[in-house]
Amino acid sequence: MNRVYIKTYGCQMNERDSEAVAAMLRGRGYSIVQHENDADVVLLNTCSVREQAEQKAIGKAGHLAKRKRKNPNFVLGVMGCMVQNRGSDLVDRLPDLDLLIGTQKFHRVPDHLDNILTSLQGQGPRPSSIVDIEEEEGSQNTIREHVDAGPQVSAYVSIMQGCNMKCSFCIVPKTRGQERARPIDDIVSEVEELVSKGTREVTLLGQIVNQYAVREIPYLDGKSPFVQLLERVNEVPGLERIRFTSPHPVGFRQDLIDCYGRLDKLCEYIHFPLQSGSDRILKEMRRPYTVERFRRILNALRARCPDLTVSTDVIVGFPGETEEDFEMTRQVFEEIGFDMAYIFKYSVRPDTAAAPLGDPIPSEVKEERNQILLDILHRSSLRRNESLIGTEQEVLVECPAKRGNGMFQGRNRGHRKILFSGSERLIGQLVPVQIKEASVSYCTGDLVLAGVV
Repeated sequence: MNRVYIKTYGCQMNERDSEAVAAMLRGRGYSIVQHENDADVVLLNTCSVREQAEQKAIGKAGHLAKRKRKNPNFVLGVMGCMVQNRGSDLVDRLPDLDLLIGTQKFHRVPDHLDNILTSLQGQGPRPSSIVDIEEEEGSQNTIREHVDAGPQVSAYVSIMQGCNMKCSFCIVPKTRGQERARPIDDIVSEVEELVSKGTREVTLLGQIVNQYAVREIPYLDGKSPFVQLLERVNEVPGLERIRFTSPHPVGFRQDLIDCYGRLDKLCEYIHFPLQSGSDRILKEMRRPYTVERFRRILNALRARCPDLTVSTDVIVGFPGETEEDFEMTRQVFEEIGFDMAYIFKYSVRPDTAAAPLGDPIPSEVKEERNQILLDILHRSSLRRNESLIGTEQEVLVECPAKRGNGMFQGRNRGHRKILFSGSERLIGQLVPVQIKEASVSYCTGDLVLAGVV
């Protein structure tokens, strides 16, 4: 009884947490399986950023609870942000849960599972639902394990936990706690270890990544702690590419802008959350910048890096968003021409500053606004992809493509997905691909054989 399936909801941070839990479990002798029907233990790593994400996880847990009632030896656990948000109340709603793990206790999962499975083998009383959600000092340093099931071409590296911002719509400060940074040396050591096992690209993760260690590490020669970290990671031999997500306009200064073009491994891509094109709504969201400030930063980035690919986050239907407010968002969204975007319909999150405002914008209005921005995004993304036709792109080959026999996929430095006909031996290599066709979500091309070793 040591087969574990982990299902992850939500962001890259959650994916990284699941990966670390899987690695720790492998190290304890558990096997990680790819389907819940093959598992003796199912762990759901949950998200609370939107109500829909919570409801999906609760529904899934309820479905799996039926299996548990038929098979008492089946173990069901829930981890992550929803647990931190709802706490022991989840036990009242889902009494069949064996394990509830908060965002600072992922490293405790192996011990808790050992205890549960030992009791099921008749070597002790079966514990009631284990709820472990207390804060733990130093927990940011525990998410450094990676699944040891073969080389990772691209890997996430968590550099910090928590968030000190007070965005009125956001539940992250409650579910992730205050900002806590890992030491630069530890992060660089993790990257070096990954590269030694075949990783070619890393994405540095933080809730507000450019606020990394601002209270713990002093500026050096006018460079923020995050820029100092980027410089150190850029020096790691064998690493080809660096990405990071997500920055915040409030901490975006010239030293970070200057990294583009100066650090050769830093990719020409940035995820830069706008949230709204209305200064009034940004103020209500407690986002401490104006649209003009956002635009100035982006213009400076594009002047420094003309080929920059930009993605963003936008929320439609925030309480009080008028037609005029949304029109401002539409205009800014179209003017900037984002290459990719996550567009969300507002939902109330408990214990946030905006919660007392309710959800006054009708769902059909939010849906209409959402679709308007999606239509703009599709045109912008297609236009950007079509501009690549006829060019030769450096592609980091990731895996076989889901469509087409013999097709493989990878990404260029601008994070665009590119498909081409290739072979298994190319996985993990940087190869030149001539772009022939483009769609909204990916490009297709031919391998330039003269450039492939």
